[in-house]
Amino acid sequence: MMNMNPDPFYSSPFSTYYRRPTPYMGQPDYRIYELNKRLQQRTEDSDNLWWDAFATEFFEDDATLTLTFCLEDGPKRYTIGRTLIPRYFRSIFEGGVTDLYYVLKHPKESFHNTTITLDCDQAMMVTQHGKPMFTNVITEGRLVLEFTFDDLMRIRSWHFAIRQHRELIPRSVIAMQQDPAMVEQLSKNITRQGLTNYTLNFLRLCVILEPMQELMSRHKAYGLNPRDCLKTTLFQKWQRMVAPPGKEATRPPNKRRKRKASTGNNTGINSREGGPNKKRSPPQAFNIGSSVPGDVMVVGEPTLMGGEFGDEDERLITRLENTQYEPNAGEEEQDKFQNSPALQSGSWGQQDKKTPQPTATTPVSETEIKTE
Repeated sequence: MMNMNPDPFYSSPFSTYYRRPTPYMGQPDYRIYELNKRLQQRTEDSDNLWWDAFATEFFEDDATLTLTFCLEDGPKRYTIGRTLIPRYFRSIFEGGVTDLYYVLKHPKESFHNTTITLDCDQAMMVTQHGKPMFTNVITEGRLVLEFTFDDLMRIRSWHFAIRQHRELIPRSVIAMQQDPAMVEQLSKNITRQGLTNYTLNFLRLCVILEPMQELMSRHKAYGLNPRDCLKTTLFQKWQRMVAPPGKEATRPPNKRRKRKASTGNNTGINSREGGPNKKRSPPQAFNIGSSVPGDVMVVGEPTLMGGEFGDEDERLITRLENTQYEPNAGEEEQDKFQNSPALQSGSWGQQDKKTPQPTATTPVSETEIKTE
């Protein structure tokens, strides 16, 4: 069938050539629609499990939520982690809000390798309050969301910068009030920058509670008092600061060091015994004279302040090989000197009688004999 439309980009409803391919994942703004729908399903009986399930569905495990706004005493910025995000949304409803949803106008999307960023400069957070009087609060600002580029498309970063807010009261409510004092009471704001006092107090507590999560988890796990939990946490943080980089990764904890045999000592043993594969003789009694001059044991100081306290509290023992000393050299030199013909006939024999003979456990070097 011939195309009679002069537009070259005309797409026939029966042709798939010019059709736009179906996106692999849903749109980011549709995820906000699903979030609003899930918030509308909330009931008065929704407990912590329901709010945790809500946060798990729409937020990553390492997600952060940031709110920035300006109050009477200056600008404020609050950032909470994933564990406190369910409590934040719950605090909104506990502060007197009966309904909550977000409206995005002209959002802009940008795709990255692993994330999708949704930037909406005209975002509105609409809340409906039932106390003390029915009021509709519209909070305007800029909402920047960062989604993960996968099938779940959960939020990794939430940043809402509040600019202004408006509180709307139905005209019928004001017309029914005849008392001027009541009318003046209705004219006062019930929120501060669109947030209730209950939510603001929660955000102030988050600044204190979030850094204390490690202390509370340690207290729950080990049953320590708060002072001991603080001391232990600070000491471990000091350990990580003082320890050299990469030492904890290369050295596994709770394992004793194995002493390596020195190369020079192994070489001497192999040469005297006739090779590395030759069977060794049974160990003999410990001889001080034959082991002390050849091997020197150096004991180091305990590393109490080196970042290893608690893992391995032991001293480092280093074995040094005295290569200048040969245990059989003194006996060979002594045999050569005693069998010398000059010693048998000369005056050296008379002097040798006065010289104390060295014992078998005390090796004598050539220098000491010549000195005598």
